[in-house]
Amino acid sequence: MSTRLHLNAMRPRDPDEAGRTASTLELFFDLVFVVAVSIAAVQFHHALTENHIVDGLISYAFVFFAIWWAWMNFTWFATSFETDDWLYRGLTFLQMAGVLVLASGIGSAFVDHEFGLVVVGYVIMRVAMVAQWLRASVSAGDRRRTTQLYAAGIAVLQILWLLWLLVPSGAASTVAFVVLAGAELAVPVIAERQGTTPWNPHHITERYGLFTLILLGESLLASSNAIIEALDNDQALAPLISIAILTFIATAALWWIYFWPPHHRAIGSLTDSLRYGYVHYFVFAAAGAFSAGIEVEIDALTDHSVLTETQSSFTVTIPIAVFILGIWWIALRANADRVVNTVVPVGAVLVLFDPLIPVPFALTAVFLIAIVVVLVLRPPLSEEATHAR
Repeated sequence: MSTRLHLNAMRPRDPDEAGRTASTLELFFDLVFVVAVSIAAVQFHHALTENHIVDGLISYAFVFFAIWWAWMNFTWFATSFETDDWLYRGLTFLQMAGVLVLASGIGSAFVDHEFGLVVVGYVIMRVAMVAQWLRASVSAGDRRRTTQLYAAGIAVLQILWLLWLLVPSGAASTVAFVVLAGAELAVPVIAERQGTTPWNPHHITERYGLFTLILLGESLLASSNAIIEALDNDQALAPLISIAILTFIATAALWWIYFWPPHHRAIGSLTDSLRYGYVHYFVFAAAGAFSAGIEVEIDALTDHSVLTETQSSFTVTIPIAVFILGIWWIALRANADRVVNTVVPVGAVLVLFDPLIPVPFALTAVFLIAIVVVLVLRPPLSEEATHAR
């Protein structure tokens, strides 16, 4: 019921609500993350190409954590308390503005290890999230304590993140980041023990699937870039066209693998839901790194990289392997028979070590196609068979 301020009570939503799908606001929200993810992938690509591998990995891990965690927190909140009124929309827009601020600081984070704008953008997103949780607490009923713990935990951590900017860069900064990131991950664990928020399994997994599509789209862009480079480079024409084709095959295979299992079965309990959500950090980060790796391969073929051929190949195969193993662990293995549960992880390992074989990326595509063929021949187990195991 609307109030005089045209606001709706933010009551917990029915987790079994039929036909629940992503709203247009959620889809709009995802669009700004395309910008942040794209910039992070570009900067990671440059760091790898220049052989700043360790620094690049650390910066990418830091930045992607901020992107992923802010997105994930909003997604799980929205599935439980979304109410489409002007205040909810306004706070969501504020989070979107925070993403753009964060995105503007990614370049300096990679190049100068200056995370000021990244942290400011992150704090903007998280402060808006605190307001959402406090608003939800008014009408949360027996989940009020949970919503208050979320708000308090997030608020305290934003102060600590601002103080983190005062820590000199280096080992101390990295250790402090890990501690604060761990504290962020602990907030839902502590809060949900006071009363589980009512997530909708189909809605949540649809949201994760949509974000995966955004990330895989970056790889398709990399495939297109290979074709563009080929048109301007006669000497590397054939290799670049091959990279474009094989990138498309690999991206399509990753899509197939990701969407093969019924994801909604993977988040029944709180423990399963936490595992599903947290492991997706590696899945999402790997998908973003895959597109960066393709760009590294293009640079290697056009003599714009200081990496060796083997090193360049690993920038592609490691993300693919991490992506596959992550999805296998959180969603695929519980819905697959013994054959699938053997082929998928073994195939991921073969992809991982493919650069040590004479024809690297071509064999990666072959391994991925083989996995897809097995998935086609052996569909997911029925829900009854899964529960009976």
